[in-house]
Amino acid sequence: MKKIMIFCIAFALFNCNGNAQKENKTSFKVSKTDDEWKSELSEIEYYVLRKAGTERAFTSPLNNNYKKGTYVCAACNTPLFKSANKFDSGTGWPSFDREIKGSTIISSGSDYYGREEHCATCGGHLGHVFNDGPKNTTGKRHCINGVALKFIPE
Repeated sequence: MKKIMIFCIAFALFNCNGNAQKENKTSFKVSKTDDEWKSELSEIEYYVLRKAGTERAFTSPLNNNYKKGTYVCAACNTPLFKSANKFDSGTGWPSFDREIKGSTIISSGSDYYGREEHCATCGGHLGHVFNDGPKNTTGKRHCINGVALKFIPE
């Protein structure tokens, strides 16, 4: 009986596949080494996109950009946001009420500091999503670091 009990415990321990293990196996269409990202991105882009940093508020020229066009990921050029969905949130970061469908991944978690938003193609950290956006549209505020974006005019 002891041998069966030990076998069952050992079997359960070696075949455990918890959520933490599953979460670390996320793969993206664009995947590069840390050294490759460092060589392709500026220091601040690397800090924000690869290390989940935040640029200082009111430092991005894209915050006051209201030209027609598309905002793409600065790391992989994936279209993320349309200018038609940009609004002035007063926070000092480019803000949008919605993303281009399927272009981002939004983490689950607390809304107090917002949920993290990442590029669905390369996994780059973009910013955070809050539930305090325009009530007449989606109610969402995608608060995005300007250095995580490139603007492509229409």
